[in-house]
Amino acid sequence: MKPGIHPAYGPVVFRDRAANHAFLTRSTMTSDKTIDWEDGNTYPVVDVETSDVSHPFYTGTARVLDTAGRVERFERRYGRPGAN
Repeated sequence: MKPGIHPAYGPVVFRDRAANHAFLTRSTMTSDKTIDWEDGNTYPVVDVETSDVSHPFYTGTARVLDTAGRVERFERRYGRPGAN
């Protein structure tokens, strides 16, 4: 890799404000805000809208759309394919 052209890669805390959950990882993202972490160190913190803790797909609260009604309405309107 060329020196001097890549962003700094270091520890960052991502905080999900909706679920009140935070996790420490490494990233190139930075922030002016900081947080004192459990290990006693201070890290930059990035607030996120959604994480695996609050996303409906991962929490099991995702809604399933009624596609059967859509298919039946399409068949009533345009007929079944191959019904001729």
